[in-house]
Amino acid sequence: MRMRQLSLFLENRPGQLLGPCRLLVDAGIQIWAMSLVDTERFGILRMIVSDWQAGEALLKQAGFVVTVTEVLVTRVNSGQELLALLELLATEEINLEYLYGFTAGGPPVGLLVLRVAEIERAEQVMQKAAVPLLGEADFA
Repeated sequence: MRMRQLSLFLENRPGQLLGPCRLLVDAGIQIWAMSLVDTERFGILRMIVSDWQAGEALLKQAGFVVTVTEVLVTRVNSGQELLALLELLATEEINLEYLYGFTAGGPPVGLLVLRVAEIERAEQVMQKAAVPLLGEADFA
């Protein structure tokens, strides 16, 4: 099960994260997970939100450069589960481009957002290995 992630380019200067977050929150769009990676001049903000289509439209209307990417989201509650997932991907020679983690629920559950080179094959391999894949309905 794939999820859609919004990616935005932001200048690397104080206060730049506030704008897109305020737009989404004020519109009632929940930010479920985010990652910000920076370079000297700009940053890439990646977000999983409750309504990616509305979020994309809102952010583009406000002048942000936004791309939508398919990602996989899974539960990882221990170091052993993380190692098993990484070993599975390595054994199948599926390149992991990046990942970021977050927690949800109560008691908290560890979740990983995975961007892989071959998402369809990764999805099939993970499903065959009974790795749980989450979708938007799991967060609603």
